[in-house]
Amino acid sequence: MQDAFKKILKGYQAFRNKYVHAEQSIMYGLHHNGQQPKIMVIACCDARVDPALLLQCDPGDLFVVRNVANIIPPYEKDANHHGTSAALEFGICLLNVAHLIVLGHSQCGGIKALLASAAPQQDDFITNWVSLIKTPNFRQYQADDYAKLSLAQSYQNCMTFPWIKANIHSGKLTVHLWFFDIQTGQIYTYDHDTKTYQSLLPLAE
Repeated sequence: MQDAFKKILKGYQAFRNKYVHAEQSIMYGLHHNGQQPKIMVIACCDARVDPALLLQCDPGDLFVVRNVANIIPPYEKDANHHGTSAALEFGICLLNVAHLIVLGHSQCGGIKALLASAAPQQDDFITNWVSLIKTPNFRQYQADDYAKLSLAQSYQNCMTFPWIKANIHSGKLTVHLWFFDIQTGQIYTYDHDTKTYQSLLPLAE
């Protein structure tokens, strides 16, 4: 436990060495110019799936929201508290991001909680949250298949937000569905024409 804490302190020092150097530093520029990311990511809380690390981004490159199972909920304008929806509104309407990436992954604990026969030992919020994912043909597929199904449902939920739908139709916003395989370290992107996931690497070359 102590070694893990020492590791993050060393990481903080490495961050300062890389990004904090007087008036030429990235952080100095971000302080004076504010954040202007063009890409927003909805990712899972899973400790193995850090969007900035996977994509080797600098501070300020990504506007990131993380929740259990990387779910985009449907548009619900009421008196309840909607953290992910508030972040979507901030990123799309105020920061004017051009790309929204929904990043799912293999071995997702949220998906496993959804498919489990019994609720988690501690369950004030988890089961209710992951119940946003609908599971037709229950248990017909593997957990990773349901993770991809969740991505499709998050895309459908995107279209219930009037300002997301409007930005997509006007060409101001593109929504990407990505699936990260932890074992191979590969990202796959959904092709709406073929309705299949394809390797992201050819797009990056």
